[in-house]
Amino acid sequence: MKRKNLVASLIGLLAVTAPLLAQLPDTPAARMSQPDALAVLRGQLEKETAAGQFAGAVLVARDGKAIFTGAYGLADREKKLPNRLDTRFRIGSMNKMFTAVAVLQLVQAGKVRLTDPLARYLTGYPNRDVASKVTVHHLLTHTGGTGDIFGPAFESNRLDLRTLQDYVNLYGTRGLDFEPGSRWAYSNYGFLLLGVLVERVSGQSYYDYVRDHVYTPAGMTRTGSIPEDQPLEGRSVGYMKPPGADAWVPNTATLPYRGTSAGGGYSTVGDLMRFAVALQHHTLLDAKHTELLTTGKVDVPNRGKYAYGFSDRTLAGTRSVGHGGGAPGMNGVLEIWPQTGTVIAVLANMDPPAAQRVAEFIATRLPEKSM
Repeated sequence: MKRKNLVASLIGLLAVTAPLLAQLPDTPAARMSQPDALAVLRGQLEKETAAGQFAGAVLVARDGKAIFTGAYGLADREKKLPNRLDTRFRIGSMNKMFTAVAVLQLVQAGKVRLTDPLARYLTGYPNRDVASKVTVHHLLTHTGGTGDIFGPAFESNRLDLRTLQDYVNLYGTRGLDFEPGSRWAYSNYGFLLLGVLVERVSGQSYYDYVRDHVYTPAGMTRTGSIPEDQPLEGRSVGYMKPPGADAWVPNTATLPYRGTSAGGGYSTVGDLMRFAVALQHHTLLDAKHTELLTTGKVDVPNRGKYAYGFSDRTLAGTRSVGHGGGAPGMNGVLEIWPQTGTVIAVLANMDPPAAQRVAEFIATRLPEKSM
């Protein structure tokens, strides 16, 4: 396959997989006792790993305590390095949860209002319609009509997009796809704009803000968005199968310069559990704003509702909130079940739906309470 055709196919895959939320089935598998469910999960993971369908790490916790952990497959196939529980995996769109928390922290502090237009915080934004019509609420719920970032422009400028402002410089003159608030359409660019908002309001870079106000308070020591050209201990290599190919290849040629407020950073299953616990214990936001963050606002076809950077859905009578992420060579899911105190974190250095499939498998089999 010629490179330009390969790139076009991969960009198309990015556009499809970047917005992945955890899409669990409406008809769940039979519930089991907790020991039986975890035993079946371990067997399933061993089977999928042997078949080349999974490589990554899995953590299941209840009431802040891990009840299942496991790491499978290779983090680096060339060097034969195994995945570990503390391996850093790229998490795609899961960064949106951290961005939404950052914005709600500024709302809680009285520095941002959800009903304000973008122009209040991004003065001088190039497109007047976007600046005057799109509110913070629209951006957080993907109802602003601000479009995506993937496509020919991204491919042509992939390694030159080094700051969040670089994305605004590239896409800022673009108009609206639809009237804000009229419908839901996943917008990576909308979350890029939220990152710029965090920078303008806080006076810190987005990366410093989430480090200081999200990662550090939650105890997340192996999460971040260090540029891809900088060495980082324990960061796995992502492996993808390009359309029509038989062999797994590194996803290096598809990666941005660094992760952004829309996605593309890295984390571990342990850090994701710490993030979930910090939310549940109101370490990051008070109870009122945590509820505001995670309560569904907009219907999403076949996916429940979308809140602020979180999905919100019910499976077999039990509510789940979280977010997924996916792109060539990476897939991840964080599911938080407030009623049962359950947290499921799955990260994979393979194409979707490697992590989603595992999260679905255990979520539909665990009992609603310990048994």
